[in-house]
Amino acid sequence: MLPPPGTPGTDLPVRSALPALAEALASAGSAVLVAPPGTGKTTLVPLALAGTLPGRILVAEPRRVAARAAARRMAALLGEAVGGRVGYSVRGDSRRSAATRVEVVTTGLLVRRLQADPELPGVDAVILDECHERHLDTDLALAFCLDVRGALRPDLRLLAMSATAQAERLAALLGGDGAPVPVVETAGALHDVDVVWAPPTGPVDPPHGLRVDPRLLGHVAATVRRALAEQAGDLLVFLPGGGEIGTVTGQLRGVDADVLPLHGRLPAAAQDAALQPGPRRRVVLATALAESSLTVPGVRVVVDAGLSRVPRADLSRGLGSLVTVRASRASVTQRAGRAGREEPGAVYRCWTPAEQDRLAAHDEPEVAMADLTAFVLELACWGAPGGAGLGLLDAPPPAALLVAGQTLRTLGAVDDDGRVNARGRALTAVGVHPRLARALLDGAPLVGRRRAAEVVALLSADVSLRSDDLAATWRDLRSGADRGATARWRDEVTRLERSVADMPPPRLPDDTAAGLVVGLAHPERLARRRPGGTGTYLMAAGTGAELAPGTSLTGAPWLAVAVADRSPGRRDARVRSAVAIDEATALEAGGPLHRDGDEVSWRDGDVRSARVERLGAIVLAERPARSPDPGAVAAAVAEGLRLEGLGLLRWTPAAHRLRSRLAAAHLGLGQPWPAVDDGALLAAIDVSGARSRADLSRVDVVAALRALVPWQVAGDLDTLVPEHVVVPTGSRIRIDYTDPAVPTLSVRVQEVFGWGQAPLVAGRPLRLQLLSPAQRVVATTADLAGFWGTGYPAVRSELRGRYPRHPWPEDPAAAPATKRATSRSRFRD
Repeated sequence: MLPPPGTPGTDLPVRSALPALAEALASAGSAVLVAPPGTGKTTLVPLALAGTLPGRILVAEPRRVAARAAARRMAALLGEAVGGRVGYSVRGDSRRSAATRVEVVTTGLLVRRLQADPELPGVDAVILDECHERHLDTDLALAFCLDVRGALRPDLRLLAMSATAQAERLAALLGGDGAPVPVVETAGALHDVDVVWAPPTGPVDPPHGLRVDPRLLGHVAATVRRALAEQAGDLLVFLPGGGEIGTVTGQLRGVDADVLPLHGRLPAAAQDAALQPGPRRRVVLATALAESSLTVPGVRVVVDAGLSRVPRADLSRGLGSLVTVRASRASVTQRAGRAGREEPGAVYRCWTPAEQDRLAAHDEPEVAMADLTAFVLELACWGAPGGAGLGLLDAPPPAALLVAGQTLRTLGAVDDDGRVNARGRALTAVGVHPRLARALLDGAPLVGRRRAAEVVALLSADVSLRSDDLAATWRDLRSGADRGATARWRDEVTRLERSVADMPPPRLPDDTAAGLVVGLAHPERLARRRPGGTGTYLMAAGTGAELAPGTSLTGAPWLAVAVADRSPGRRDARVRSAVAIDEATALEAGGPLHRDGDEVSWRDGDVRSARVERLGAIVLAERPARSPDPGAVAAAVAEGLRLEGLGLLRWTPAAHRLRSRLAAAHLGLGQPWPAVDDGALLAAIDVSGARSRADLSRVDVVAALRALVPWQVAGDLDTLVPEHVVVPTGSRIRIDYTDPAVPTLSVRVQEVFGWGQAPLVAGRPLRLQLLSPAQRVVATTADLAGFWGTGYPAVRSELRGRYPRHPWPEDPAAAPATKRATSRSRFRD
């Protein structure tokens, strides 16, 4: 099917690599192709394979706009319309026929087809394009295809294509337990691209959450005007999201060029228009979707803001959002290459060379940072809970896996072992996030099929939310005020309606219906206004939330929050989209979170028992409990001790000394002597008899400590770790265990004359702190015999003149110990 050499648009660098690629696939069945953007891999390779294999070729692209564009380009090379030998299928749109040999699909749709029929009947080869982007669907499609090749279809050709040189890991993964599959590489950019460093002249704040400093956007607009004046050809401008594209579009009014947006939420017609050459010079403002999988014809200049928008999951608070980050070096290199696609070009980078050196080498894979609920459900539907046995490029983070599994169990999609059930398969078949699928399936009987589908379509990523009042946005879409957005939304509504059986629509106000559907999707985000505030709320998950100033939602007693995110360093989340509801609607939507029962906990410094009605973390009513469960009381006491520490117990001097001695025994003698650090004591001390803070203060700590000592060694405590030591003079002196690692005895030198060596304490020689007659430390030693021979002569020389009434014998190890001074009369005689 590949047009002959010389056909316009086909003499691209990848053409020279096609023979090696065909040989690699014929010999190994799988291969990796590394080809930078603009080399023709997306269009020429599928056509070449279709000319050598009898069955269909599936080409998987990470984005719908790229899938449609690739199909159009291949069909144009063949001189045909899309839907003939080359077609495409994306969510809600398909152009293919019985004659289709090359079908371009999204990676998400490929996953759906694999789940429906893993053998992919009639398909001879699967090409996964842009594997370097590491979207969740791409990782899944690759893992599933490898599993299919290994177990069902060894004849299935599998080609992974990447725009970056990180091919070794892909090749090793595709090779399985054997040798890595062949890697075929082709040349880089077609033409030179000059780099123009164009940083802002004034200070610009770094991106924070979704916020991008307006000064940077103004600078990008100014850089576009500069590039229009200095360069020829069309411009491709990279910005992080649709909001920034809209802002810069407004700032470019009046330029002598057509300004066209290009992002995933635009209608298909608008996306396609940005990819077609026009009668005038063009400025295409695009998100990262134009980095690698799309070719924008006519572009000679790239202006790069240097930012990307990526998903982040706040696992501890159940929040997920997009955040703005600095693009990686790999990303900005690909962006720059777009300027050299057809002839030499230039890239204007809105940062400094020093900042370029600090950029991360590559983007993080989505599996490392995104919400994995849908990902884990797909794995379960495949029969590989948690990804066990599958070839994944990166293992999912354990914490994210755990949270995703808990969410799926709450939705009733999997069992306790993570295995999918019929409901889980029904949720997956809807083709949206499992939470939204649950809202559609469970919401339709409550609000009607059409309205449930309309709200779920509104919650999907395909519709821009123009207001934080989701019900108002719903009404705007119904009115058709934005024809492009309305058409796309209605297409999704129609698709979603087909997933649910028809039923009579209940008579509910639209706002109530919207709140029910949103609450079913995110019951943990049902929120009640905090007392005394109009714009701050507590969500059922326990996270605070606040409304933007001036919103029409201000004062609503309850909210069903659809979208919320929390900026780094902030305690509360910011509500981005919600519906005002009443308490009855909140209780109906959040049914599993609604509880009414006795609760015993440690609050305000003591055990508190109450009968509590709550919706998650939101307390609806509270009254005293008469007979709290003793086990719950004991657990609350233990929790209080853990929270506030061992200081709640009554630590007498004897208790402190015993703890120090036991610590010395554990350090010096080891097991079975128990550890007595805070963690060990909190776990071991029995406080089950305490029912309050006052009871804790009456616990006999000495008895509790002694109870920790095994009976086999308990009788040896006073021998091995004595509280006192009797020195040669007969004095009984207390050992200092302040540092349990080094028990110490402070004693005057004359009282240990006659000791050849200090006794063992806790299995080690007792450290002696030797004192002068005036109780000042003159030496410290754990080797008394060594001290008598080397240290004592100097001490004797220094002190015998100062203390003449005290004995200073030359051989202290043989001299009698004494604690008295010599009589003065002896010196007068």
